[in-house]
Amino acid sequence: MRHPASGAARRRARRATGSTPLRRRHLTGTTLILAGLAATLAALVFPVWTYADRSADEAETLSTSTLSTQYGPLSPLDQDFLTKVRLAGLWELPAGRQAERKGTTPAVRTAGEHLVEGHTLLDARVRNVARHLGLVLPEEPTAQQRRWLDTLDSSQGEAYDRDFATLLRQAHGTVFPLVAQVRASTRNVLVRELAEDANTTVLDHIKVLEATGYVDFDAMARDAGAASPPPGSVVPLPSAAASATSATSAS
Repeated sequence: MRHPASGAARRRARRATGSTPLRRRHLTGTTLILAGLAATLAALVFPVWTYADRSADEAETLSTSTLSTQYGPLSPLDQDFLTKVRLAGLWELPAGRQAERKGTTPAVRTAGEHLVEGHTLLDARVRNVARHLGLVLPEEPTAQQRRWLDTLDSSQGEAYDRDFATLLRQAHGTVFPLVAQVRASTRNVLVRELAEDANTTVLDHIKVLEATGYVDFDAMARDAGAASPPPGSVVPLPSAAASATSATSAS
């Protein structure tokens, strides 16, 4: 991965290496300045460090401040995007692996293969980007994502194919606008590159999920027409998947 260095960063590096020893009479003033800078840095980084104590469901509340990094500012939207990419991999990877085994048609199994391949690469990318930016990512899926996996675990046959295609297609359709927004607005080089890769991957997954023939577009249109949830909220279980699950239970 490239580590771009801005002109400002290079100038800062030159100033740092070309600095001269401070005189003793400036020691007290310099100490106060450094103490103030340290306090400011601690205030900025504190939300990132304390994220380790948060659950995956609280990921959206990571920070409401733009953080300064050598790759450009890291906005709250950027942080939310990185968290969501990680969370997507935590449930869509196992869902894809399951579809490779459990799908009843070649198209469903192919969609599972694409999910595994795409999210394996994206997950590695987002964890690498987060390390460079000092951002701690979740290690467990959210409660809602675990419920989606439970739905797929309990589905069988054609009902499984329908649940898989509709759940995953709706999830990708929800994140697609966020990816585009981040790509268009971010000032962070690493986030911009990741958004480009995520855009390609999400679009590929949307296409292969639709190619299964099991996506319920009517249910998706009804869900899209409903009131939009507030930012950071969890997307509800798609109507088609819920209906299929109820029908399976009743049979």
